[in-house]
This record gives sequence, structure tokens and C-alpha cells, in this order.
Amino acid sequence: MNSKIESEKAPKPVGSYPHARRVGDLLFLSGLGPRDPETNVVPGNVYDEDGCLIDHDIEAQTRQLINNLDRVLESAGASREDLVDITVFLTDMKRDFKRFNALYAEAFSAASPCRTTVEISSLPTPIAIEFKCIAALRAGS
Repeated sequence: MNSKIESEKAPKPVGSYPHARRVGDLLFLSGLGPRDPETNVVPGNVYDEDGCLIDHDIEAQTRQLINNLDRVLESAGASREDLVDITVFLTDMKRDFKRFNALYAEAFSAASPCRTTVEISSLPTPIAIEFKCIAALRAGS
């Protein structure tokens, strides 16, 4: 089985790719950010009078990202407990890692997927965090 997963409840992808793709019992999620699916606004972003990003709130973005992740997983018949690997991209490791890590620990304590966190210079939209995930689906999902 090889099928695309599109979630009506998650923010639309910013490019021509699906939210996820199922291959057999594996689910590969595309990079997922913290945009609000209803407003397309990135929570916690602060802009100056010229519209330039001047600050972000990693806690607000992390909470929204986890919510978006749950929506995509649900659309695929999965949940956080099915996650086996998460790659986290942060744009400011020094500033944001500690606060992000505390929220992550709360949200994923039961699931306990493997994780890699890397700092990158930027993401395609004005977000400070993105997840790339792989899940192993249970029989019958």
C-alpha cells in the first residue's frame, strides 16, 4: 500500500506535497510547522511596523505544532504512540531548546519516539520550529 494522506484539519502544505504518505505499515510525515490551520497565522510571531519578523514565542509555536501533528496523525488513523522517529528543526537552538524540550517531554512521554534536534538558519516560512516524523502503524490502521 502506498497512499497520500491529506488532512482537512491541518494547515495546508506550503508546497506541492502531501501531509503524509503511507507505505505499507509506515507513515512518513512531510515537514510540519506551527501555522494555525484556520487563520494561517504563526502563533507567537511579533512583527515590526514594516511587517518584518522581530520575535517569536517558541512555546506558542511548539504547542500549535503538536496540535497540527495530532491532526495529521488522526487523519492517517494514527496517534503519537505510533511515532518512532522525529527530527526537530529549530532556528535558534541556544535560545529555544530548553523551553521546547520541556514541552516536548510533556507531550511525548508516553510515546517516547527517537528524536534528533538540529539547528538550521531558516525555514521556508517565518516559523522557528518544524517536525519531520515517521510512524509505524498498528495492524488494522
